[in-house]
Amino acid sequence: MNRLNRQARERLSALLDGFELQGATPLSNWIDGTACPGEGETITLIDPATGEALLDYRDAGPALVERAVSSASRAQQAWMALTASERGRRMNAAVRGLEGHEEALAQLESVVAGKPIRDCRGEVGKVREMFEYYAGWCDKQHGEVIPVPTSHLNYVRHVPYGVVGQITPWNAPMFTCAWQLAPAIAAGNGVVLKPSELTPFTSVVIARLLERGGLPKGLVNIVNGLGPSTGAALTGSEGIGKLVFVGSPQSGRLIAEAGARRLVPSVLELGGKSANIVFADASLDAAVAGAQAAIFAAAGQSCVAGSRLLVQREAFEEVTERLARAAAGIEVGLPGDEATRMGPLQNARQYAHVTRMIEDAVAAGARVIVGGSRPAGLPEEARGYFLAPTVLVDVTPEMEIAREEVFGPVLVAMPFDDEADAVRLANATRFGLAGAVWTQDPARAHRVAAQLRAGTVWINGYKAISVMSPFGGFGDSGFGRSSGLDGLREYTLPQSVWVETASEASVAMGYGSGVG
Repeated sequence: MNRLNRQARERLSALLDGFELQGATPLSNWIDGTACPGEGETITLIDPATGEALLDYRDAGPALVERAVSSASRAQQAWMALTASERGRRMNAAVRGLEGHEEALAQLESVVAGKPIRDCRGEVGKVREMFEYYAGWCDKQHGEVIPVPTSHLNYVRHVPYGVVGQITPWNAPMFTCAWQLAPAIAAGNGVVLKPSELTPFTSVVIARLLERGGLPKGLVNIVNGLGPSTGAALTGSEGIGKLVFVGSPQSGRLIAEAGARRLVPSVLELGGKSANIVFADASLDAAVAGAQAAIFAAAGQSCVAGSRLLVQREAFEEVTERLARAAAGIEVGLPGDEATRMGPLQNARQYAHVTRMIEDAVAAGARVIVGGSRPAGLPEEARGYFLAPTVLVDVTPEMEIAREEVFGPVLVAMPFDDEADAVRLANATRFGLAGAVWTQDPARAHRVAAQLRAGTVWINGYKAISVMSPFGGFGDSGFGRSSGLDGLREYTLPQSVWVETASEASVAMGYGSGVG
């Protein structure tokens, strides 16, 4: 155990103790208003900054999952017995339960996920924003009246699924926890959420604080553990009415298949290979800054990362040279340091995947113009999963690194000749999560944006995301939507109610009863 790892272990222990999650075995689950340890095999958390062990906790296992589902089911019935306005008031009160705990929550996310502390503080604010937004929707989920051509009054109401199962990823556990919890409970559901086994604790803390603030006991339950045990128990539970997953396409397929076997629908928010298109007439200062933020924020571990930079040929050399200089100046450091702008990759498996893809790209003819290896200037004890911001050129569209998600601080830059060429290259992928267009020609901006097969498109910007706007993808980036009204609707089913109003209505054996 080196000095940095000892400090991280001590900090994590103090944070868990402060949130009353410390014990002989860490209390890694929140079920029916109580923190409890898992019952399965031991899972070891690894410090992303040092590559050494942080602590051990236990897999929840199937029995705890079923307890969580039962808890959510009971609480959901009580939740729906409240008026819609009261549910909104309870949600607003609940998020105030986070007050006074913001810094500790950010620190907990930083030490376990390996994210820069400045980023984690911002994400705590997003948790509050999401709950406040959806609290306002609780009493505004209006139905509609259909003017059917009979003597009936026909109205449609939106009803909850009951209990939904949610699985969130390791790259943004706190953000995605709130991203899915808030609309689910605003729509009237109970929830069982399983975070990644690599980042288990911030979701437990959020659930605990929300309940302290006013959510009913058992409405939100958190179970932590491995996919083949805890995850499989959640996706296979008979008490789950819908599944929501944020993660890789490979895991997303397995979860959708598990749901389909029980005819349970799912929402999949998966990966991306987003194209950042820069035309020669763009403001290159803004485009270079935007391209840098698009890929190197969160060490590139973002589903919407702008991992493909497409630059019009006459500006290609200037843009890539400027971007390489900017990338070399990014402060890569320890997650807890205030100056750090980019931390390590979160885990050894991801680090191996990213470095292997760089090596294979170089072997295929690509050229690294900056990065590609461990950054200089790190403390000797920081032996974790650090990789310098990396830019590759001489990349061709058929290379794996141009087609597949890297999920790391690696940008591939390719030139294009005209609009048609840019659109062709941008759409030459199975993914369709996001993209951007940089140009000072408004007509061109709208024209190109309309042709991109992507769920989100930015013009002269990148990564502007709001809880008010729908988010999701096409193709291997998944289906369904998070956030906005569309995200709320994912958590309800339309129910059509027919009321006969005629005093002497006809009754037919087939379809068509009523006076027409």
